[in-house]
Amino acid sequence: MFTKIGVVGFGQMGGGITQVAAQSGFPVTTMEVSDELIAKGIGFITKLLDRAIEKGKLDQAAKEKTLGNITGTTDLKDLAECDIVIEAVTEDMVAKKEIFSELERICKPETIFASNTSSLPISDLAAATKRPDKFLGLHFFNPVPVMKLVEVVRTIDTSDAAFDAAFEFAKSLGKSPVKAKDTPGFIANVLLVPYLLDAIRQYEHGLASREDIDDAMKLGCGHPMGPLTLTDFIGLDTILYIADIMFEEFKDSHYAAPPLLRRMVNAGYLGKKSRRGFYDYTA
Repeated sequence: MFTKIGVVGFGQMGGGITQVAAQSGFPVTTMEVSDELIAKGIGFITKLLDRAIEKGKLDQAAKEKTLGNITGTTDLKDLAECDIVIEAVTEDMVAKKEIFSELERICKPETIFASNTSSLPISDLAAATKRPDKFLGLHFFNPVPVMKLVEVVRTIDTSDAAFDAAFEFAKSLGKSPVKAKDTPGFIANVLLVPYLLDAIRQYEHGLASREDIDDAMKLGCGHPMGPLTLTDFIGLDTILYIADIMFEEFKDSHYAAPPLLRRMVNAGYLGKKSRRGFYDYTA
């Protein structure tokens, strides 16, 4: 079992992974490019922990223990002794490969490498290292402290020992891991993205209003969130990026991004993070 965890990236996903690992009792070293981003990540986790205390789900001692398990750094070398390093930076193949190539030189030979990518081929990332047998995907879902699912993605080279260790690690965080093959979109996104794209396509074609499309899926299918609201929450740019990758792989029209989606992204309508998407969040 792992005793020391490394995370690269202290944004929304990296911060969430850091929080759940620290809350589960693991010492976590999280790397970012600046002290400002480290402080921002710690501040966001602190805010979430304070909110949990207000709701009676956490006490002050647990908060302090969690924060005490987190070490921020701007130097990848501080991850040298980690048993597993989870990369959670932007969805950019070149950037991710550069990180893993450097980690290959820094980390001990037995360290397992994992990527939180939602769409990029794990085997392509593993090619930047000399340990493809110790390389896999650990795809957490946003928001990480809330969502139970983790897709544990194995390539044709991933060893049983590395896969089993990562699978058990996900369980130790209180997550419900599933086994996935190394194909674009893995399990959840390969099913979810066409559904979201179809909802956008039908809205573009005038089938119904955005509210009625969302209400139909919530009230008729029991979904907690309608597809257009969910697209806003995930990020229109993220959905477009994943769709383009899957279309390139499968050449299937189900994965082709509707023109409306591409126009909205080009115009800066990215969803909740930009305060404008299919809905207006400026208020």
